Amino acid sequence: MKDKILSFLKQLADKVRPIADKVLHFGGHHLLVALASVAGLYWNLSPQNRHRVRLAAYAFTILSMGIVLGRITIVNRIVKIEASDKALKVEKSGILELKLPGIKLNPEIYIFQTAEKVQVPIDIKVAGRLAFNAEKSKVLSARAPGRVEHIYAFEGAEVNVGSPVVEIYSPEFVSAQQEYLLSSRTAKVLETSKTMSDLLGDARITQEAAANRIRNLGAGDGDIKAIEANGKTQANLIMRSPLKGVLVKRSVEPGSAVNSGDVIATLADPKQLWFLGNVFEQDLRLVKQGQKLTLQVEAYPDKEFVAYANYLAPAIDSQTRALLIRAEIENADNLLRPDMYVSAKLTTGMADAIVVPQTAVVRIREIRYVIIKVGAETFRRIPVKGYDLNSKAFAITEGVESGSRILAEGAVLLNDRFAKQED
Repeated sequence: MKDKILSFLKQLADKVRPIADKVLHFGGHHLLVALASVAGLYWNLSPQNRHRVRLAAYAFTILSMGIVLGRITIVNRIVKIEASDKALKVEKSGILELKLPGIKLNPEIYIFQTAEKVQVPIDIKVAGRLAFNAEKSKVLSARAPGRVEHIYAFEGAEVNVGSPVVEIYSPEFVSAQQEYLLSSRTAKVLETSKTMSDLLGDARITQEAAANRIRNLGAGDGDIKAIEANGKTQANLIMRSPLKGVLVKRSVEPGSAVNSGDVIATLADPKQLWFLGNVFEQDLRLVKQGQKLTLQVEAYPDKEFVAYANYLAPAIDSQTRALLIRAEIENADNLLRPDMYVSAKLTTGMADAIVVPQTAVVRIREIRYVIIKVGAETFRRIPVKGYDLNSKAFAITEGVESGSRILAEGAVLLNDRFAKQED
């Protein structure tokens, strides 16, 4: 061992000697001066301190030798890297097959179901909004020039048939009342004379014409009877609601002047609504009247409303490039409001599909997958095609055969194992 160390030191000296020669050649004088100075300092120390310096020098020498030995010694180590067994099989079709030898899935977390084909509706998505049923809405408008004297019902007010809405002063209404009273008095006088039956008939005709004129100005039969009973004209015309509903919009203010034809108020029945949706061109061949619409609104995400298409527009909208579709909705519970945005599904037919819960579907970007069990410890992740039946169910139309064991609960957890093996 001693001979080996001496031999190594000799080799080390042979390697260091050329470097030392260069140092002495270029700056040897200065080096000798520095060494002499250090030696002088060393011998000026006490024996105990010189002993400590020697120990430090020995330790530094051993450390330096270790560093040099590590740098000049070449150690070739052969490291055996074993390829990991991923137990994953990848097919060209995109199907992944995973084997989990010795692993038993917890049946309380991972629940499988047998695939069975059933009849499901074929739906297309239709976006739209709600509106008042225009066929069940009414607009009150001025039948003659006048001035608004009083307003009885404001926006949002509930009205019944015959409820007063607005009171208007109209000279034409006063004139029509006077004509009616005059013809009524004439008819009563002629009734007492048997020799003037022809004139009585003309008086009756004039009286009825005056009554119709009053009706055309917006008065009702009750107002006409009141005029005849009192024998006096009314100062103002009271315009009344023709339906039971709410006052949606008021277009006049007290004291404002109105002309014949001016809109005074808009009334509608909130229980009678329309759904107005847009169907895109590529789906036109699938749409026809009478088809079922299932509507959902954000206000009630767990509730569905059913309607049936009763109108298809005769032309495509030039701006939206879509066809307007309309359906009547019975808003009996008064849950819906006009101008609500609606997501609808239009049922265009029926098809065979395998229905699974949404928890069985793994969504990766735009592709949907399900996991099926093909052996005791073997599972396959398969891409499928289909659509959402609702928020809880998914209809698989392609990708899975009847009788397959589909992972209905826990698919996301097991898919993590697939993802780790892919990495």
